[in-house]
Amino acid sequence: MIGDFVYAPPTDPFLDVIHQDDEILVLNKPSGLLTVPGKAAEHADCLEARAQSKFPTSRIVHRLDMDTSGVVIMAMNPEAHRHLGLQFERRHTAKSYVADVFGKVEGDDGTVDLPLRCDWPNRPKQMVDHEQGRNAQTNWSVLERNENWTRMELTPITGRSHQLRVHMLALGHPILGDRFYASGEALDAADRLRLHALSLTVHHPRGGERVTFEAELPF
Repeated sequence: MIGDFVYAPPTDPFLDVIHQDDEILVLNKPSGLLTVPGKAAEHADCLEARAQSKFPTSRIVHRLDMDTSGVVIMAMNPEAHRHLGLQFERRHTAKSYVADVFGKVEGDDGTVDLPLRCDWPNRPKQMVDHEQGRNAQTNWSVLERNENWTRMELTPITGRSHQLRVHMLALGHPILGDRFYASGEALDAADRLRLHALSLTVHHPRGGERVTFEAELPF
C-alpha cells in the first residue's frame, strides 16, 4: 500500500528500452511503477531493479514520480553517472512534458514562478510556500483545447518534487487523474495521471554530443 493505494505496477512490457550503449541506458517508464524501491518490501519492484536485472551496471541518475510516465536516463558506469549527475545539477539538461489539465487554460503560454516545499503532515505532497519554499519555475504553453480540459507542454526550469503537479494546481488547472492534487471531475476524468515526460536532452557522456531521447505519448 502507498497511502490508500495498492501498489500493482504494470509488467507488460517489463522494461521498455529506448536506447542503450556502453555509457547510458534510456528507458520509457510506465505510469504506476516506482523509479526506485520504496521502504516496504512490497515496493521493491521498480524501474531501477528491472533495469539492473538486465543491465547490472546501470545506475539511476534522476527520477520520475510513480504516476508519471516517460523518459528516464540511467548511467552504465561510474564516470557516466558523474557526468550525467553534474548535468542535472547544473541544469544543462532540457526536459519537455505533456500534461492534460482540467478546464480551459486562458492565454497561450506563460511561466509559473512559485517556491515549493514538502507539506510534511501530508507527505509526499508538496505545497507553495513563499517564505520557506525552494525556488521553482515552470514554462508552459497550450497545445490543444478541448471541452473540459487542455493539453499543455510543460518545461521545468527547476526540478522540484511534484513541481509540475503543484504548479498546474496553482494555476487552477490540476492535472487529470492526479490522486494527490485533483478532486471531483478532475480526478475522475482519467484512469491515470495525465503527465508524461515526452523528451529529455543531455550531453552524451562520451564525446559530449547533445542528444535527445523521446518516449511516445501514451494518452
